[in-house]
Amino acid sequence: MSPVRELGMALPAARCCTPVAEAGLTAEEAGTTARLFKALADPHRIRIVNVLATSGESVCGCDLEEPLGLSQATVSFHLNKLYEAGLLDRDKRGVWVYYSLNREAAARLGDVLRFEGKG
Repeated sequence: MSPVRELGMALPAARCCTPVAEAGLTAEEAGTTARLFKALADPHRIRIVNVLATSGESVCGCDLEEPLGLSQATVSFHLNKLYEAGLLDRDKRGVWVYYSLNREAAARLGDVLRFEGKG
């Protein structure tokens, strides 16, 4: 599994998405999951994830400025937050950086709030 990047530190991928319905969720696991949700707790970042999730290919960061109505610096800031949280992959091509949704991280994140058969 690929590592989750957080503030320059690699965290084991399995720790990023411990389901909250699992018994014995540790404080560390809860904190890591909260940091992922914090990375998503911005409407612009949700829209970025939406664009990348529905795109058939990687998207240049510069192509997000107009649809989001944001400056290049603001788009880069949000992309970096999502990348550091391990939700995005990036690929530098010359002077341009292309982003895609890390499908493995997104799938694990989707499992975090599954409550089937609980309670």
